Amino acid sequence: MPHLRLLTSIAIFGAFVVFVELAYGWSRVLAPWAELSWGLVIVAALLAGLTYVLRTLRLYDYYRPVMRGRFGACLRLTLTHNLLNNLLPMRTGELSFPLLMARYFQVPPLNSVPVLLWFRLMDLHTLGFFALLALSSHALGVGPALALSLMWLATLPLIRRMAPFLIARIEPWEDRRLASLMLRALQALPESPRAFWRAWGWTMGNWAVKLAVFVWVLALFLETSAPALWLAVIAGDLTSVLPVHGVAGAGTYEAGVMAALLPFGVNAQDALAAAINLHLFMLGSTLVAGALVPWLPATRGEN
Repeated sequence: MPHLRLLTSIAIFGAFVVFVELAYGWSRVLAPWAELSWGLVIVAALLAGLTYVLRTLRLYDYYRPVMRGRFGACLRLTLTHNLLNNLLPMRTGELSFPLLMARYFQVPPLNSVPVLLWFRLMDLHTLGFFALLALSSHALGVGPALALSLMWLATLPLIRRMAPFLIARIEPWEDRRLASLMLRALQALPESPRAFWRAWGWTMGNWAVKLAVFVWVLALFLETSAPALWLAVIAGDLTSVLPVHGVAGAGTYEAGVMAALLPFGVNAQDALAAAINLHLFMLGSTLVAGALVPWLPATRGEN
């Protein structure tokens, strides 16, 4: 099965490259980069780099007793994990997190995997907030959209308050995969309210900056409404949870972006070209950040 999934990813990647050339032409897709101000691109890349720092701070803060004084190693772990996550097919890059936590900080997988699940739950919840805000503001207006979005935000603190009750109800079903994942995520909740709010704050800050930067970049290649841009960026990011996608997300990422843009009346070819260029920006920022990994400390005594 792993080999079949890898072959499927490669096939999706190859089919996507050929399809773009036949339907649009790679030279036409990449042409807008020549007209962009590289100053703007560099600023966008630096802001994208800020999101890696925010993600590192979330992890560092959660494991402060273990990581104290080793922020550089934590940043190295985050950048390596992000690089593998974005480049390897089928979300296999997630497997690097418990391995890196054990290697750099001697945190066993039984401890790190539930924390990763909890982080992903917060990520999905935050993406849901921004998606609901964008969609409802387009359909209902700013006031109702804000009210609905705030109600959605309140669900996560409610889950934390109800965690003991939920754990007790899920435990009898822990032999089932979904129930087991939910149980492990709930068990990784921070023990203190302050730690919970700090982790949530880092998550909200990271996604607010990341989505805003990606919306800005997408707007450089496509003129459409703000809700369409926000939903397109969110949809592209959510494709990473699909059970099947191409190498480095090629094809599936663009399909997610296009699926959000087409209902807003955006031309299919324009949507495809903009989605590809947004994806190239994401991969480019990932590779640049990954290039810093060898220069960051891995052990306490490294400079």
